[in-house]
Amino acid sequence: MSKKAKMAFTLAGILTASMVLTGCGLFGKDKESVDPPGEVTQMQEGEELETTSESTKETADTQMWDLYLVDKNGYVVAQSIQLPKTESVAKQVLSYLVTDGPISEVLPNGFRTVIPAGTEVDVDIKDGVAVVDFSEEFSEYNEADEQNILQSVTWTLTQFDSVDSVELRVNGYALKEMPVGGTPISEDGLTRADGINTDASNVADITNTRPVTVYYLSQAEGDPYYVPVTKRISNTEEDDVAAVINQLVDGPGLQTALSTALFNGVKLVDEPTVEDGNVVLDFNESILESSDSNMISDAALSSIVLSLTEQEDIKSVSIKVNGNNEIVKEDGEALTAPVNRPEKVNVGSF
Repeated sequence: MSKKAKMAFTLAGILTASMVLTGCGLFGKDKESVDPPGEVTQMQEGEELETTSESTKETADTQMWDLYLVDKNGYVVAQSIQLPKTESVAKQVLSYLVTDGPISEVLPNGFRTVIPAGTEVDVDIKDGVAVVDFSEEFSEYNEADEQNILQSVTWTLTQFDSVDSVELRVNGYALKEMPVGGTPISEDGLTRADGINTDASNVADITNTRPVTVYYLSQAEGDPYYVPVTKRISNTEEDDVAAVINQLVDGPGLQTALSTALFNGVKLVDEPTVEDGNVVLDFNESILESSDSNMISDAALSSIVLSLTEQEDIKSVSIKVNGNNEIVKEDGEALTAPVNRPEKVNVGSF
């Protein structure tokens, strides 16, 4: 029986709802640039964009941007949404995170924003730091949303090449802690290294751990999407690549609404090697869809690529099975070239 039949939800057509695999793999990893405004990251080595809906295509007047929204299960998740082109891109994407603002017209079903309604936003980017100045309405959020706000703002802004960290202000005054729940804010600013949807539930001694971010699966109204989760791994695990694969195989836990595309029994049969930004993974046959197939599912491949390319030194992923690189994707195309990270993670029609 195919492993798809064992999954908790249907993954058929997953990449038409989230990302598109092409002959050269997934799209290039580079963050978007806001200098000059509206510039589109170029695809690498002749890669071609394929979409199944006109609503997912950029036009002369619109452009796709990642907005980190909160799903029905409380996870902060990227949703790539087509927005009007503007010269103030960073300010625009944050304004779309404000409740009852312009996001209302394009908000995906099952998702919500967490910046309080009526909040005005200004953004100034200099030397890699995005200084965000909120109006006083910002302080009217629910305490339960405090971490979601920090993660939503940070991950939305750091999609841009020009932004490495984020500083928060209210009416011009820098925040050293969040105004409602008192979450401390580092003087060095907020970065992706702070994590997202952090899960430390199985960690006894957090001081002896380090973070890795992996991508699990969820769904909204039958459409699957990828959810980043920062896990804590023991410092006794020397190889971050192997640790990420182990976290994907172990899964998100039974008490979550998430699922994994890598099933029990999946193992690396050789140590991962990284050369010029490409990591080579050699799995056992459990990574394949069935015992008589040399096909890897799009969901498994995408989860692996998204998770590993969160690491700074990894740009692409190559897959082998028991030393054999004659693997094919769901569309039957040979998986011969390294697979790059997509420009956008969850792209759909809303």
